[in-house]
Amino acid sequence: MMEQINKNSNQSGSKYKNKRGIVAIKDGIKKSNPIDQDIALTKPDWFKVKLPQGENFNALKNQVHKLNLSTVCEESKCPNIGECWNHKTATLMLMGKICTRACHFCSVDTGNPKGWLDSYEPINTARTVQFMNLDYVVLTSVDRDDLDDGGSAHIAKTVIEIRKINPEITIEVLSPDFKGNLFYLDKVIESGLHVYSHNIETTERLTPTVRDPRAGYDQTLKLLSRARKNNVIVKSGMMLGLGESRDEVITTMKDLKTAGVSILTMGQYLSPTQNHIPVVRYVAPEEFKDYERIGRSIGIDEVVAGPLVRSSYRAERAFYNYQKNQKNAL
Repeated sequence: MMEQINKNSNQSGSKYKNKRGIVAIKDGIKKSNPIDQDIALTKPDWFKVKLPQGENFNALKNQVHKLNLSTVCEESKCPNIGECWNHKTATLMLMGKICTRACHFCSVDTGNPKGWLDSYEPINTARTVQFMNLDYVVLTSVDRDDLDDGGSAHIAKTVIEIRKINPEITIEVLSPDFKGNLFYLDKVIESGLHVYSHNIETTERLTPTVRDPRAGYDQTLKLLSRARKNNVIVKSGMMLGLGESRDEVITTMKDLKTAGVSILTMGQYLSPTQNHIPVVRYVAPEEFKDYERIGRSIGIDEVVAGPLVRSSYRAERAFYNYQKNQKNAL
């Protein structure tokens, strides 16, 4: 029996076909996924956030949709979207809304774009950044294994276009892994970015359970190490609450420090749908603060940890704190 494909499906875990004829899975993970969701944890009170609203929020949302851009804020269902957008800070997602990977924690739609790219996206992104009047912008993207270079040339071109229109801006790129290809990584780093970011996501033991098989713990460390050798500021992020132990978290922080990471974010994992890997436990705010202290004692310059922290949350603040720490160390 053939699986039914809907042209316009909003049901999580179902297949649909978009206007370009690309077949994808809504929210990235099929309904048939066997992950046990029988035990549902109640969210603690510290996860209460205001519904996104406000003049700046609505203006940015309209501009992003008008220029056919995607934001990780929307696609990843980030709980901080209201706060960040009302501060005219957003993370823009390049190369479409469909990822070729299917990580068990991520709600981005999964499919094969078959080489499609929006050639106007680099300049449209630059214009959006100009409209937002940003001092700092984060660019991220879906994984594009359907492209020979993983989209590295497209990302690099976007950075270049942004700097043409916004020469004083600070640019962070939260990049895919380009299948571990360091040549393509170098192309992105040489484009003129200031901060290179690639998330380790979780501990080494949990990586096969949490991430797509094409991603890898050692591969991530290799990319971060290469970026550091290119004299850019290196950043990574972790999710907690997936079943990791305290010792595993500390080991991961040490591995990141060895790879050259200067900025680390740590936040609570939240399962985006019932088809995704479930939350094992909610980490208390006091534990996050303890990890901040441990990370800094290990030698990571700036550690931002908290239940609602995400890798791009108020990224400019982490960057400026890092710069301040460097000046104070002189």
